Amino acid sequence: MAYKPLFLLLFTLTHLFELALHLVQARSASNPTPANVADVYDPDTYQRWRSYHGEKNRLAILRTLVSWVLTMLLLSLNLHARVAALFPDTVLMQLLGVVLFQTLAETLVFLGFAWMNTMVIEQKYGFNRATVRTFVMDQLRALLLEVLLGTILMGLLAWLHLSMGDWVVVLFTGAVFLLTLAISFLYGPVFSRMGNKFAPLAEGELKEKLMALLTKHGYQVKAIEVMDASRRTTKLNAYFTGFGKLKTIVLYDNLLQAMTPDEICAVFAHELGHGLNRDVLKQQCMNLGNLLLMAIAVWLTVRTPVMHTTFGFAGVNYGFAFVLLSGLLGLLQPLTGLGMNAYSRHAEYRADAQAVREGFGPALTGALKKLARENFSNLAPSPLLVLLEYSHPPLSERIAAIEKALKH
Repeated sequence: MAYKPLFLLLFTLTHLFELALHLVQARSASNPTPANVADVYDPDTYQRWRSYHGEKNRLAILRTLVSWVLTMLLLSLNLHARVAALFPDTVLMQLLGVVLFQTLAETLVFLGFAWMNTMVIEQKYGFNRATVRTFVMDQLRALLLEVLLGTILMGLLAWLHLSMGDWVVVLFTGAVFLLTLAISFLYGPVFSRMGNKFAPLAEGELKEKLMALLTKHGYQVKAIEVMDASRRTTKLNAYFTGFGKLKTIVLYDNLLQAMTPDEICAVFAHELGHGLNRDVLKQQCMNLGNLLLMAIAVWLTVRTPVMHTTFGFAGVNYGFAFVLLSGLLGLLQPLTGLGMNAYSRHAEYRADAQAVREGFGPALTGALKKLARENFSNLAPSPLLVLLEYSHPPLSERIAAIEKALKH
């Protein structure tokens, strides 16, 4: 089989799909705004929103095209194999050479796009607060983490495959699942603290209301903390991190300034709904199916040496298997994502209903509108885009469901 043309075609189809999504997103900007969210933006702000999303979309389209050109050049010229030949001829060093080269190439080529997105567009529309130093440190930190995690993951794959043979499908699925859980667990206490400062939420009305809401359902948290997100952005967010009794509530500091205590409680009554319905656990179980498909794709790329030799390698290179994997998964993920996103949207409606039952329905409506306004959300996305990409329902549909629940 001619594997080089096949993979060049796979990567081209993946980029075409991504490009099509950006074009659908661009067309969504002209959709009429639903009446129940017409008050989110005033006319001037709506025009700014259209300009903002237009610039973001044009940048995303250009980035997709550049990504395709980069991929075609790297693969057509066998550059991964040429670079790997400069490293010692051991399994670990060969895979490290490819992972390092791929990550560095992408970082250097896309650094300008990251700069344009953060330091130009986000700055122009008043969302960015990151300094040049903060931006550079964030990029270096992301580069180091990507190389580290990529090397660990593919090193684990190499060890499992060389030790266990075709059992790699089962073993790799389990190993990646455990690694995913570990990263989720460590995000709050480790990764998110690498470039941010956290402080305990001050005593007062908000903390009392949050604790009362959690205590009512026997929901224990380790701490409620405020993150200095305003160093980088004006956008709003809040989240749970950790598992079990080690759960931590994290609030962006600019969220505290933008919302009332009841609105913040409404957001966490919603998050509480996710916890009570074990949505995270269910989604992790669903993710096992995705991981199994990924493991099968991995199995194909490490047991077929000709996939590697056609790109200039002497045999299987486990780092290059990671590159080939992205081409295979680029076509699989849109299909597997349909079910995951559909469940996620269902879970969001159910969590909103929990906030209504807790007495925070009107406050949640206000909070969602503020989140949409401050984060410059699309109020009328294309139904096709929602189906393929959205893990949350559009704002107008969420508010309509909340209003319906308030009448019962």
